[in-house]
Amino acid sequence: MSIPQQGGGPIEDFAQLAAYMESGEKPKSDWRIGTEHEKFGYCANAQKPLPYEGACSIKAMLEGLRDRFGWNPVLEQGNIIGLESNGANISLEPGGQLELSGAPLETIHQTCDEVNGHLREVQEIADKIGARFIGLGAAPMWSEAEMPMMPKGRYRLMTDYMDRVGTMGKTMMYRTCTVQVNLDFGSEADMVQKMRVALALQPVATALFANSPFLDGKVNGMKSWRSNVWTHLDDTRTGMLPFVFEDGFGYEAWVDYVLDVPMYFVYRDGKYINALGQSFRDFLKGELPALPGEKPTLSDWADHMTTVFPEARVKKFIEMRGADGGPWRRLCALPALWVGLTYDQGALDAAWDLVKGWDHDTRTGLRAAAAQDGLQGSYNGINMLDLARETVAISKSGLKARAKPGAGGLIPDETHFLNALEESVKSGKTLADELLEKYHGPWGGDLSKIYSEYSY
Repeated sequence: MSIPQQGGGPIEDFAQLAAYMESGEKPKSDWRIGTEHEKFGYCANAQKPLPYEGACSIKAMLEGLRDRFGWNPVLEQGNIIGLESNGANISLEPGGQLELSGAPLETIHQTCDEVNGHLREVQEIADKIGARFIGLGAAPMWSEAEMPMMPKGRYRLMTDYMDRVGTMGKTMMYRTCTVQVNLDFGSEADMVQKMRVALALQPVATALFANSPFLDGKVNGMKSWRSNVWTHLDDTRTGMLPFVFEDGFGYEAWVDYVLDVPMYFVYRDGKYINALGQSFRDFLKGELPALPGEKPTLSDWADHMTTVFPEARVKKFIEMRGADGGPWRRLCALPALWVGLTYDQGALDAAWDLVKGWDHDTRTGLRAAAAQDGLQGSYNGINMLDLARETVAISKSGLKARAKPGAGGLIPDETHFLNALEESVKSGKTLADELLEKYHGPWGGDLSKIYSEYSY
């Protein structure tokens, strides 16, 4: 989850909120790729999640990365809660999931090099402290009670609030992981087209990356339990956002949506002030109960924008949020999929042609089918495997058209990063299918074997 936003003076009028988003517009030559991924850490000897403190702990990991590789610490109330270096940062999810938020980079070759370098650093420090990491969409065996809470004020507030607005908020916070990619837009019209394609095809990403068929030590009946969790969290800030597909959608419509999402907090002087359930519209009028008489800054607005969690989210860039976390070999496939679909106009138009006839019922039905059945899902006559095959093909055409070389020109483009997805659409199997086959086959129902076979 996001770290506190910095910069930005007082908000004087509504227009500044939309202008904040508009300020993210970039010419195509400046479009970049920011890849984020989360992973579960655990102590290898006990196969239990990393606590915050101790010899084998999150704190030891962060301090090791700081001391060995020169990352700069991020502190909250004296506790190390993250790291930053050269435009990238390492942060903590509520249950100690370690997240890399990568620097904005020009090509997938570069972002994959960044991911690989990060994981090598993590592996080195983990080996020293007796820890390991595993990429899955949901913690397969650890109960909610076993998950630690990281010392971040934002998470204490959110934890208290989650049971009031849904049934799986704490499961999302403490026992799920994702991989995301952040992408740029060139104009309001470009943002609109990309957001519509992003939301409509997010179920395809969910199906292709489905990797959470276990919870509480047993089969949970879903290929992507993580995706299912998001449908039971908080309807005011999650979902497929039908208004994005309505005539007139743009920056102001997004601002209206975010303004109507209840607040979590206001960040002041290194502390999170409880504003749970309060209204940012009241804040604009100086009538926020948490800070009576005070009006927000653009930093407060930027913070509030990070507390909406739809399947695709727009700030100064667009975030693709529908995929489960996964193994090392697949972390570069997610940015490849979305860059291919959205950074070439021909591919973006083809993707929109694929989905523009769908209604909200179809989009939400496909989302549910992806969570339940992965690539075997279908809804309203649409077969997920066929849809995924066509989506990956469009993405590949977009990557070919981009023609961004790697390895000093020896690799002509970025299409090879889709290999893992092409294998999935050829076989019709997701990572969840692979895990279930092993669980019911060679593992003989012993889920603990997942750690030895799938850890980094």
